[in-house]
Amino acid sequence: MKKKFLAIALATLTVSALAGCTMKSPEMTSTSATNTKESTDSKADNKTESKADSKSDGAEVTLVYAEVNPLDTIVGQSGTAFKEKVEELSGGKIHIDIQASGVLGSENDVLDGMLGGTGTVDMSRISAFALTSYGAKKASLLSMPYTFNSREHFWKFVDSDLSKEFLQETSDLNLGIKSLYYGEEGFRHFFTKNPVTKVEDLKGMKLRVSNDPIMNGMVEGLGASPTVVAFNELYSALQTGVVDGAEQPITNYKSNAFPEVAPNIILDGHTLGAFQVVITDAAWDKLTKEQQDILVEAGKYVGQVNREIAQKAEDKVLEELKVNKVNVVEVADKTPWREATKGVVEKYTADQKELYQKILDLDK
Repeated sequence: MKKKFLAIALATLTVSALAGCTMKSPEMTSTSATNTKESTDSKADNKTESKADSKSDGAEVTLVYAEVNPLDTIVGQSGTAFKEKVEELSGGKIHIDIQASGVLGSENDVLDGMLGGTGTVDMSRISAFALTSYGAKKASLLSMPYTFNSREHFWKFVDSDLSKEFLQETSDLNLGIKSLYYGEEGFRHFFTKNPVTKVEDLKGMKLRVSNDPIMNGMVEGLGASPTVVAFNELYSALQTGVVDGAEQPITNYKSNAFPEVAPNIILDGHTLGAFQVVITDAAWDKLTKEQQDILVEAGKYVGQVNREIAQKAEDKVLEELKVNKVNVVEVADKTPWREATKGVVEKYTADQKELYQKILDLDK
């Protein structure tokens, strides 16, 4: 990527920091106040610039990679594995600059910037449920509650031809991004200030959501009240009682110190945290074919190691939580949980029943 591209990105960050404005959420510093007109025609501008500029001819390239979670989480470790593989395969000519712990904003804010063509972020790990807000209907099927019965079930999907169809969706929608590969951040579970041992205990609780319609519907089906809170405000929201609980994979739960303010976690595994790693069309188009192939190859590699990272990290963190006196409750029978949320599944799979059934059938 040209130095000009980096200079624009750095200048954008500087202007954003001085302006102190946000795109949608206080989680992310953005350039919306100064670039309102630019964002309207951003995709066209990016395309024009991409065509006008020559391809990177083997010179060193730096790609900014946004990650909302710390580097010691499953997704953080997977991002690091991608970075190391890309730099190895490119002989150090492609650098992946990981900006972790949400310093560039929430997933939605980062994605807004990528789609708007701000140039601040080139790549990011995006949860499947975050993509649903941008019209990715196929991706939404991966966020349906209690769809994946096991980690093996999810990886059967990833290794199937079906996943290629799902990855193609972002390009088909002309969002301005390209999906490179799938991974997972572990099963997501509810954690709360007060103990929960059965689905009925969630009734009346205020549970943090990111305003995803499927997540909102699931929480309502469980008898709780979905409450939108920015991720970087969740700790204080739990501490002050704005919400009674939330949900995350257990590694994120621990890494963000949530056990300090919500020391109860019930392992209901309502979803497996599927994610895609995406790159902007502008960044992709500036790479040579050889450089593009390196990113794809590194993605395949991470797709293999991610499943190992996830399992090992979950096992390790689970033991640490128990040692640290966190109240960990396992769910032997998920039938009541599935029954409580079947309405939201039926609603959001109604026009994709056959496709959704293909995912379920992979576990047979």
